[in-house]
Amino acid sequence: MTKRASYIAAILLTSGLVSPAAWAQVAAPSEPTRADASEDIEDGAVAPAGDDSIDDAQDVDISAPGASGNEIIVRGRFIPNPIRATSEVVAVLGQEEIARTAEGDIAGSLSRVTGLSVVGGRFVFVRGLGERYSLALLNGNPLPSPEPLRRVVPLDLFPTSVIASTVVQKSYSANYPGEFGGGVINLTTKSNVDESFLEISTSISANTETTNKTGYTYDGSSYDWFGFDSGLRDIPTELQSAIDKNVLIAPDGVNFSSEDLQQLGQSLVNAQTSLIQRNFDIPANFSGEITGGHAFEIGETLFGIFATAGLSNSWRTRGGLQQQTQGIVQIDGQDGLLPDRNFQYLTTQNRIVANGMIGINAEVGEHKFRFVNLYIRDTVKESSISAGIDAISVDPNQALNTGRTSWFERQLFSSQLVGEFEFDRLSVDVRGSYSNSQREAPYERTYSYLVEPQTPGGQPLNRLVNDLTSPGQSARIRFSNLVDDVYGAGADLGYELGTAIPITVSGGYNYYKNIRAAERRDFRFIPANGLPFGLNLARIDTLLSAAVIDAFDIELREVGAQNSVPRYTAELEVQAGYVQADAELADGLRLNLGVRYEDADQIVAPISLAGGAPTPATTLSNSYWLPAGTLTWNFADDMQFRFAASRTIARPQFRELAPQQFLDLETDRTFIGNPLLTDSELTNVEARLEYYIGRGERLTMAGFYKDIKNPIESVAFIQGGGAFFQGFSNAPSAQLVGVEFEAVKYFPLYDLGGSFWEDRRLMLAANYTFTDSKIKVGADDLAISPITFQPIAASNLFSDGDRLTGQSKHVANVQFGLEQEGDDLSQQTILLTYNSPRATARGPQDQPDLIEKTGLQVDFVMREGAVIFGQQLEFKFEARNIFGESYTESQTLNDSVIINNGYDYGTSFSFSVALKF
Repeated sequence: MTKRASYIAAILLTSGLVSPAAWAQVAAPSEPTRADASEDIEDGAVAPAGDDSIDDAQDVDISAPGASGNEIIVRGRFIPNPIRATSEVVAVLGQEEIARTAEGDIAGSLSRVTGLSVVGGRFVFVRGLGERYSLALLNGNPLPSPEPLRRVVPLDLFPTSVIASTVVQKSYSANYPGEFGGGVINLTTKSNVDESFLEISTSISANTETTNKTGYTYDGSSYDWFGFDSGLRDIPTELQSAIDKNVLIAPDGVNFSSEDLQQLGQSLVNAQTSLIQRNFDIPANFSGEITGGHAFEIGETLFGIFATAGLSNSWRTRGGLQQQTQGIVQIDGQDGLLPDRNFQYLTTQNRIVANGMIGINAEVGEHKFRFVNLYIRDTVKESSISAGIDAISVDPNQALNTGRTSWFERQLFSSQLVGEFEFDRLSVDVRGSYSNSQREAPYERTYSYLVEPQTPGGQPLNRLVNDLTSPGQSARIRFSNLVDDVYGAGADLGYELGTAIPITVSGGYNYYKNIRAAERRDFRFIPANGLPFGLNLARIDTLLSAAVIDAFDIELREVGAQNSVPRYTAELEVQAGYVQADAELADGLRLNLGVRYEDADQIVAPISLAGGAPTPATTLSNSYWLPAGTLTWNFADDMQFRFAASRTIARPQFRELAPQQFLDLETDRTFIGNPLLTDSELTNVEARLEYYIGRGERLTMAGFYKDIKNPIESVAFIQGGGAFFQGFSNAPSAQLVGVEFEAVKYFPLYDLGGSFWEDRRLMLAANYTFTDSKIKVGADDLAISPITFQPIAASNLFSDGDRLTGQSKHVANVQFGLEQEGDDLSQQTILLTYNSPRATARGPQDQPDLIEKTGLQVDFVMREGAVIFGQQLEFKFEARNIFGESYTESQTLNDSVIINNGYDYGTSFSFSVALKF
């Protein structure tokens, strides 16, 4: 008897509507099915394409003759439990869970999942492993990343409004790509439409550190508020022609004269992109969205069209402290740290996100087709001023005032076509996708003024001085561009064998190709003959005006040497095939066993300037056999035990291999790649006990172990003139062990009495993950220096027993609140999230590691439905970081502390309303 039949039998028998004898007469013989046939996600796979059965309830219609001979019809709704049904260890975020957290993007929603944490609000860490060990898919297809530092797509790009469900698979199965360390995150877009609908929503929000407070901005273009530049920031034709020559743009007497470089500086739009203005009242945030769907039939084909479009405009001001130390010193007779760079800063970002999606699906009998097109554009306009001391590059007694303006455009387009065919026992799934992402950062400007020293009488002059040539007095501009193209295709076949033991055999082929082109050019304004006294007191827009550039021979020179690497191209091509079998070995005992073969060619080719020494390309060509198996023992009706083991890999990301400098403005740190990185290989083992208490309720406990060969770690170092860099190197090995607990329970409150409580229940959901990782370093182990790219003793970079970077020992989430059962919407939820401190980078030159602390965040979300004038409405109120937790990244040695970066998040409040037609 299938589980669904058992469920119906329980209803009929326990209610007394049907006698055991009568049921025996109508009960169909047991069919050879998988243990979860009634709760199917998809035969032979754990929903890699995001099957909609995760959220769809299934009608049950059982007719049986009663004891009196009359026909009795029982109609009910059976909602499948995908977590229990799958052959793997998964966590599922359906529309209900996503809506309850009320996060604006999917990264925030995933932070509530057991063992998951979100770093920087964008990148998801699974079980404490960095984002390099997480794989993000959209409808089972690969995605490109618009981030220069990562090949993994930042999940804050995806508004929750376009996502129907998210499956996080933590145990590896052979039908997924082999780059699997912590888990696979498969996002399923909304596409299925059962009936026509239209929804319009809008929201407004504020933050205590930002809204109506002092911040900064700059003029820019007339369309900045919409997230699109009017063309003002386009690279001028003269400068683009110079860049296309692929030579160092400097006065060499051959390619460029002084007059040429002056004309290049004059061609730039300087005043509107450099002059920072104080805004005493930063506005509130707003967003709007429209979503609709239409279902119709043509002949025997059911069609559905789903479309959504949204726009949000938000502001964020962060003010705090940034420090840097150059080395360990003696303080009161013991080792300590002193800040050699010490700056107070205030940064304001205006972020505009525009998104649109259209999906078309068709059902022809048992066959399904889905065509999805997604567009997301994420733009950030940033202004920042900092003031402090730089004892490394400038006089330690000399105060500095620096300004920075920037404009970042991230854009993602993805088009996917999926076909799912069912032929009795045979299933065939085919898919193809093309995705493109871009990141453009034109007119990244920085400039620095000296604060003029005191007069002999001790009175401060409070004057800012910039001669454009002295240490601490400069004006720079950068242009960078990145384009990623990803092509994906695959086919999966599954066949149910008609054997006594239910077995589904499946196999498939997958193709993946990622092509990247990246370029960055860095320039500085330098007067050929210096500036006269008085002009060095001028504002930056005056200093860089066309008239001043012409009158005082100010040249635009490229920063760098002849051997600089301004561009690189990269490509990763993976061809893979797999076979696996899913068998019910005995009643309640299920085995999913498979192996995947992957052949990959990865190349990163730096492009040097003409006349410079060529930089050799990095080529990695590897093939792997990756076995995986999961055994599930359903030893009781409501309990099961799983054991999973697998081998997987993690490849270096493009940016980690490219020996090109990149300034990350989020951390104000310069990164550089290491062309000698190698693949990491992982062995994964997990055991898990699951207890399903009731409908939608569960209690789970798991233990896991990972052995990682050649893990890639982030390493900080100090080079020439005290410049602080962050690079990458393979550690010899690492081990990670951990445990997870999760509980979801509902408590009906009708016993409290009164009409208010009769249809309400208390919801409690809690999860906790403990993870301990250790890097293993032997006396004879070697590692590649991120500075010289030469082998050195691994102990110079890593200490035996260090935790992996990005790994928190403790990750905990708690949700509890009231909700109304039935069709009426009423939810009040308190959410708590905690991540213990984690290392962001290994400390440079025997310094302590850089440790990040995000603290405990407490949120409150209230959702209420109402009908006003016959129109259905949904109101939502959110309070985020209620207790004002702050952020710090620091180094600690004995009694001394260096605050590498510290600021207050502030508390955010938002209100939204959705109108549903």
